Amino acid sequence: MNHYYPFINTPLPYSYDALEPFIDEKTMHLHHDRHLQTYIDNLNRFLEENPALQMYSLEEMLILWRRLPCHLQAPLRNNAGGVYNHRFYFNGMKSKDKGFGTTASPLFEAMTCQFGSPENFKKQFKAAALSVFGSGYAWLVSDGGRLRIVTSSNQNTPVLHFRTLILNIDVWEHAYYLKHYNMRAAYIDDWFRVVNWSKAGERFSRRWRKENSPLL
Repeated sequence: MNHYYPFINTPLPYSYDALEPFIDEKTMHLHHDRHLQTYIDNLNRFLEENPALQMYSLEEMLILWRRLPCHLQAPLRNNAGGVYNHRFYFNGMKSKDKGFGTTASPLFEAMTCQFGSPENFKKQFKAAALSVFGSGYAWLVSDGGRLRIVTSSNQNTPVLHFRTLILNIDVWEHAYYLKHYNMRAAYIDDWFRVVNWSKAGERFSRRWRKENSPLL
């Protein structure tokens, strides 16, 4: 994946209609080809005007933006976050996922330990996604080895340097209004049908291996 300037809109890891009937093809075209492309164009334009920042990766920019002069912070945070958050969201879905996967996976075990059961996790995650006022995201993160559900507004991204991001749901209206109108709860239920739990498990396992390595 393209992580450095100039950024390009990398293809979806599945066809536009792959998430039907839960997320419709027209929404995927609009969301990926229009909304994400706008963030990519704005980020490239911003970096063209600020060439000293072109050496940093997308993830590095989302860590260092707080050190920049005030007038540069918001455009970098918003546009780099818009690219990162959308890519993370699109890459966290797949067609016809078979559920939570093996109960022996580290993610499943941590989810059961933290939330009581995967179903309890789903209830709490849905409540968090519904609680986002206006536009933003709900995330499952590993925070020092502990699973947590957090939310972010607009295109803010959870702090990356001490958290591992496991999965996210985009609750901006452009993610669901063509099919679900203003019914965010129905969209969240459908999104759970296309979560790529294998990908989420891989993201968590990378963190789990680091935290349980005898070399640490």
